[in-house]
Amino acid sequence: MADFVLDKTDLQILRALQENARLTTKQLSARVNLSTTPVFERMKRLEREGFIRGYVAVLDAEKLGRGFTVFCSVKLKQMNRAVARDFISVIRDIPQVAECYNISGEYDYLLKIQAPDMRYYNEFIINVLGTIDSIGSILSSFVMDEIKNTHALYL
Repeated sequence: MADFVLDKTDLQILRALQENARLTTKQLSARVNLSTTPVFERMKRLEREGFIRGYVAVLDAEKLGRGFTVFCSVKLKQMNRAVARDFISVIRDIPQVAECYNISGEYDYLLKIQAPDMRYYNEFIINVLGTIDSIGSILSSFVMDEIKNTHALYL
């Protein structure tokens, strides 16, 4: 991928798809002032080269009863390759964990949890995260108001 350089048109395509991934090739072609065949070929190349990892629908957590957002900082009892690998393997299989990041600082991981309410989250901590032996401590931060939430990358 180091040899692959994005040009102005590639960036226009990526910006347009971030706004609306359901654009047809014809609609996308009109936006970038290029015919459909080259736009289709560029999209396939961007997918093949890994610039486009997939297409998703962005759901409304509040309307789906998952509007209680928690950022959960996790510190492991000890940090080494085996413990980290096992923790990551477990976290990847927990559907309530929407995002997980390995972070620097006092804590080792930051999890984003979408829950229906505090009671659900409390049960989640006790019955799910509480069963992971490698966790030493947890710090929960509850979102009081969402100011900005975008899935788009600044290009």
